[in-house]
Amino acid sequence: MQDTYFDMELLRFTTAGSVDDGKSTLIGRLLYDSKTIFEDQLEAVEKSSKHKGLEHVDLSLLTDGLKAEREQGITIDVAYRYFATPKRKFIIADTPGHIQYTRNMVTGASTANLALVLVDARKGILEQTRRHAFIASLLKIPHLVLCVNKMDLVDYDQEAYERIVMEFKRFAAKLEVPDIHFVPISALKGDNVVTRSESMPWFDGATLLYLLENIYIGSDYNHIDCRFPVQYVIRPHTDEHHDYRGYAGRIASGIFKPGDEVTVLPSGFNSKIKSIDTVNGSLEEAFAPMSVSLTLEDDIDVSRGDMIVRTNNQPEVTQDIDLMICWLHPKPPVPRAKYYVQHTSREARTIIKDVVYKMNINTLHRITDNVEIQMNDIARVRLRTTQPLFVDSYRKNRFTGSLILVDEATNETVAAGMII
Repeated sequence: MQDTYFDMELLRFTTAGSVDDGKSTLIGRLLYDSKTIFEDQLEAVEKSSKHKGLEHVDLSLLTDGLKAEREQGITIDVAYRYFATPKRKFIIADTPGHIQYTRNMVTGASTANLALVLVDARKGILEQTRRHAFIASLLKIPHLVLCVNKMDLVDYDQEAYERIVMEFKRFAAKLEVPDIHFVPISALKGDNVVTRSESMPWFDGATLLYLLENIYIGSDYNHIDCRFPVQYVIRPHTDEHHDYRGYAGRIASGIFKPGDEVTVLPSGFNSKIKSIDTVNGSLEEAFAPMSVSLTLEDDIDVSRGDMIVRTNNQPEVTQDIDLMICWLHPKPPVPRAKYYVQHTSREARTIIKDVVYKMNINTLHRITDNVEIQMNDIARVRLRTTQPLFVDSYRKNRFTGSLILVDEATNETVAAGMII
């Protein structure tokens, strides 16, 4: 039994949709109906709603403060919100819908377990719906929920809902999203968001909050391929611990136990795990995404940027990397320009050797005749790095299959990549 707030399972989800599809109202409804907003916030929203002459409480006001700042030119790339129910903790990454914010969605969705895509029941599947679904599949988000919103404005018509579901299923057949759910909702009225709708007796599926609370995310992490990027070497230098040498970091994937035979990359030296330590004592096993300190039975030279892996299951060690990138910077890449690549805890210098194609993320077609990369473009490229990286394909391991490129001169992050 999970008995404390800190032990509760965390679900990260990203919300996306086109303009005016009710995203702010939906997030506000989730916060309001799950009783996770403060009374003074609610009072302020009620007052503002009355001031605007509205009969109902405008829940979008709970989340629109950040939107106002964004419109004033204050850069809030992705707004994160937090709430909890007795079953789970949640982090919402709220990303803008326009094409010029593709990079923001990639940023917000990169760590998500679930993508929540909103569709206006009157407008159906739009270009932006397809774009968001494509990015969710590109980023290998395991679960997708399509919320058909504003059902109250089509008189809760079952046919209107089913038409949208069928159209989306046809499009999603080209994508790789293993788990898709559909919910007809009215964020404004609260239908099927937290409580079941009496206006849609024809829908016998789960409410949105029930899905968020119960969708199984235990298998979202890779528990097969053991990868431990070393972030820090612990040498206490005290009389009590003078011979302690621990390697601290966050387990990227897999399950580690004392006695496991491991190999340290890039040196290739083998050893066995002596102990797995945390601030609360030693563990008999540890798994992703836990942060721990490993000690080894042999005195091997291990430093930040190295990776501890199981001897019989190792990543690819390579300096030539084939990947899909989303370009995040207003300045396009310069041919043969040098960048830093940051991969897990390892850094190296790199050049973009080749641009294979750009992706039209509305039609899913490949563009090969004009491969000049601009901000928000998604493209397949090849890198050459100065030092080997220890990589898995992004499809297999989202943590060891992703990297970022950093401009050497400005130290700005210019691209996020998914290794093929």
